[in-house]
Amino acid sequence: MDQRFEVTERFAAGAQFIAGSLRSGTSGRTQDVVDPATGETVLRYELAGTDDVDAAVAAAARALPGWAGATPGERSDTLHRFAAALTEDAADLAAAESLNCGKPIKLSKEFDVPGSIDNAAFFAGAARHLEGKAAGEYSGDHTSAVRREPVGVVGSIAPWNYPLQMAAWKVLPAIAAGNTIVLKPAEITPLTSLMFAQAAQRAGLPDGVFNVVSGAGRDAGEHLVGHPDVAMTSFTGSTAVGKRVAEIATGTVKRLHLELGGKAPFVVFDDADLEAAVHGAVAGALINTGQDCTAATRAYVQRPLYDAFVSGVADLMATVRLGDPFDPSTDLGPLISHTQRDRVAGFVERVRGYATVVTGGEAPQGELAKGAYYRPTLITGAAQDSEVVQSEIFGPVLVVLPFDSDDEGLALANDTPYGLAASAWSRDVYRTGRATREINAGCVWINDHIPIISEMPHGGAKASGFGKDMSAYSFEEYTQVKHVMYDITGVARKDWHRTIFGDRA
Repeated sequence: MDQRFEVTERFAAGAQFIAGSLRSGTSGRTQDVVDPATGETVLRYELAGTDDVDAAVAAAARALPGWAGATPGERSDTLHRFAAALTEDAADLAAAESLNCGKPIKLSKEFDVPGSIDNAAFFAGAARHLEGKAAGEYSGDHTSAVRREPVGVVGSIAPWNYPLQMAAWKVLPAIAAGNTIVLKPAEITPLTSLMFAQAAQRAGLPDGVFNVVSGAGRDAGEHLVGHPDVAMTSFTGSTAVGKRVAEIATGTVKRLHLELGGKAPFVVFDDADLEAAVHGAVAGALINTGQDCTAATRAYVQRPLYDAFVSGVADLMATVRLGDPFDPSTDLGPLISHTQRDRVAGFVERVRGYATVVTGGEAPQGELAKGAYYRPTLITGAAQDSEVVQSEIFGPVLVVLPFDSDDEGLALANDTPYGLAASAWSRDVYRTGRATREINAGCVWINDHIPIISEMPHGGAKASGFGKDMSAYSFEEYTQVKHVMYDITGVARKDWHRTIFGDRA
């Protein structure tokens, strides 16, 4: 099948989805969607402008009373149909994600798409499980209840590394809780977000509940964050941009949900299963070509295992197959763009002055040179305070450092500004228990790295932001708590009224 023809036909009406319809943007500027494996343009569309954002927010505001007023059962039924519609579209969603992002098709088919469908199924159930509490007080004359209500119109901004999954993580809990939403995907990766919205419409989601504006961050994105009719902003991206989002959001005192950068430590103690740790490090470092905030980017290996670990990782990286994302045998696709590849290459070139590039450290030649490919790269000999250890590279690069005592290894793991995810590798339950307690991160895996499930939360600490995606914790992020108190005796006059007003009570 000619993927370029399919994409062009599918989005001929435009790359904005507002009030249930595709339309063109009004910014007067165009954006190319590029296949990073070939450098070829697969779609050119009109970017969203501020007028499109206003139209999308207005559509969401109009839809809010009806959707917020729907019963939990009605919202649940719609989300179950949504999960079924996504299942029907699974092959097309995987193909579009691989085409737009350069992901190996096996990653799209086995991870991104099934994970998004599972999220839809989870939140279909969660829609019927909003918390409710009651308590008696004032000598039994009153009772109180807690209501969790929708926040309102939510403005969400998603990154380019996992367009489909980020749409799922942001949209599903928000609409399950009764909110309406305007999603701004990264302008270079809008395809599956738009397909996600179309599947929701087929499932019966009312027009305006879920809108997509495909525009640039500095105009459409900032306008969405600052919009007075948007009650909450959810943003996933770099810490630097997250700070800008927070700054804008203060103008309207918005609720914020920020999932920002990461620099995940991979701590290997001297009693670890070496083979498992080597395979876990390579898989954890190279997932999605390293363009993952939870990727294993800095491995700390206790000195007795250090040399064998480095050798094992170098050997395993040498077997990784780069190639066409649509070839089922491909292990590693291109980076998202030549710009990102050059950024990653810059980190590696600068490191040569003070550390050792053991393997990789270059773009492949030949046919792959047309795309944004970069070989898996292993670095040793870098100092803890060096750029490659402290900064988010967002590419297929793993830095390995030795440590001696357990105290030192855990201290090094915490010694960056980030706190999104980490892993610890040991056969000793006491060591791993200590690691889970002392590593300051939103997720600590034990003897594994990367797996996530819909039932459990994802989100960070420190400069990695705050708020949770997935799980019941995510569902609650998109609600506001209201205290309701009832006089259950039917008598308005109470002792505390007398205390305040005397006989006038």
